[in-house]
Order: sequence, then C-alpha cells, then structure tokens
Amino acid sequence: MNGISAVIPGWFSELSPMWPGEAHSLKVEKILFQGKSDYQNVLVFQVLVIGGGDGGVLREVSRYSSVEQIDICEIDKMVVDVSKQFFPHLAVGYEDPRVTLHIGDGVAFLKDAPEGTYDAVIVDSSDPIGPAQELFEKPFFQSVAKALRPGGVVCTQAESIWLHMHIIEGIVSACCQIFKGSVNYAWTTVPTYPRHGVLLLIYECSGAIGFMLCSTEGPAVDFQHPVYQIDEDEASNKSKGPLKFYNSQIHSAAFCLPSFAKRVIDSKTS
Repeated sequence: MNGISAVIPGWFSELSPMWPGEAHSLKVEKILFQGKSDYQNVLVFQVLVIGGGDGGVLREVSRYSSVEQIDICEIDKMVVDVSKQFFPHLAVGYEDPRVTLHIGDGVAFLKDAPEGTYDAVIVDSSDPIGPAQELFEKPFFQSVAKALRPGGVVCTQAESIWLHMHIIEGIVSACCQIFKGSVNYAWTTVPTYPRHGVLLLIYECSGAIGFMLCSTEGPAVDFQHPVYQIDEDEASNKSKGPLKFYNSQIHSAAFCLPSFAKRVIDSKTS
C-alpha cells in the first residue's frame, strides 16, 4: 500500500510516504459515515475539471456570474454523495444549474475532451503517488493544454516548497515545455494540514500547499494581479457565504516565494 488510513478509538490517523516519519492524526468526535467505496483501494480521486468531488472548488467557482458552464469530473460517486449528505455547505455548488457532473477518470476525460473546449481547468488532485502520479506528468499536462483555448489557464496542485522541491522542479520543467503563455508557482496555507512534530513549522504536512498556474499561447495572462479586484461583498451570496480568507492582496502575495524556492523555480522558467 502507498498509504494507510485508520480510525482507532477516538482518532483518525493517516500514514503516507509523502511525510516519512510522521502521521497525520485528528481527534474524532463522531463518525458520520463509514463504508468502502469501489475506488477506495486506488487511493486517489482524479479530479479533472473545476474541482474535487467534495465540491469545495466547485462552490468557489460558482460564486461568479460571469462563468457560463462548469463541468466537474470525479472518479468516485461516493465522494459526491457523502459530501452532499453530510457537508451541504461545501457541496452547495452542485445545486447550480451551470454545473454538469461527470463520473469517471479525469485523465481519460481530458484525453477525450475536444480541442479548445475550456477557458480554465482547475485540477484538485491528491499527492503524486500511485495512480495520481499521472496527474503530475507531461502527457497529462499536454492533454490539459489541448483542452484549453488560446490564452486559457490551468491551476493544478503542486505540492509543498518545504518538502517537495524535487517534485516541484519536475512539474515546473514539464509545464515550461508545454504551456507557451506563462508558467507560475504560488502557495498558500491550509490549516487542516498537520504541523511538523519537532519544529512546528507551517508547511504541507503542516499547512502549506502550492499551485502551478499556467496559460496557453495567446492573450497574455498576468496571474499575480487580478483583472478585477476581489470584492468580498460581490463574491458573497446567501447560499455560499462570505469569503473568509481570499482577497486581492492575499492573491498577489501568494506569488512571493522564499529565496530558496524562487531560485529553483526561476532557473526553470527564465
């Protein structure tokens, strides 16, 4: 197995080769659902377009009225069903009439997508172990680029600068070969990720996760500076609630990298 997840009395614990010598444990107050999915042994949910099966990314995309069509591809229907049942505040985007849900393999979905279909692709993937490895390799990025229109953009999960610079270096190199518009790396913090057990640093396995943001050849895309200011009131609505974290300043700051990471990434993009 590539990873082990288990519930022992009062605790959920996950062991993964992505953080050797550590375990991510959360205290369990109540088990809301327990069952085995047909895809559980795959250890990955391959999300293709617009977001993950839990609906979190979908909820954020559906805030904006300028978006006309949203396709979401999730490999495991159980993820969608359980999220709708127990986390309706997260899965609220599925109620949007612009949304079409596709249950299936994201890699295959992208290969079959007509050329130039999308303006944006958001890949909410798991870590590059097991079947998810495909989502971090050149052929997958080629499929993404083919499915994008000229000047189209992709945002894909790109690991932690604190732990996975060797992985990030490979992702950046592959993207530079394929995306002829621009290639950028940004990062943010996610408080549900565990902290390092010794140094208490904040990083993935502690809070930090990165994103590759790339564009195809066409109209120039300046990822660091939003075309429109991200207004909390405008992006809020009754069903989805106000923005708690994201704003224009946070967006731009996400592209400011520590010197060690900047040197590596700049060496690949310049």
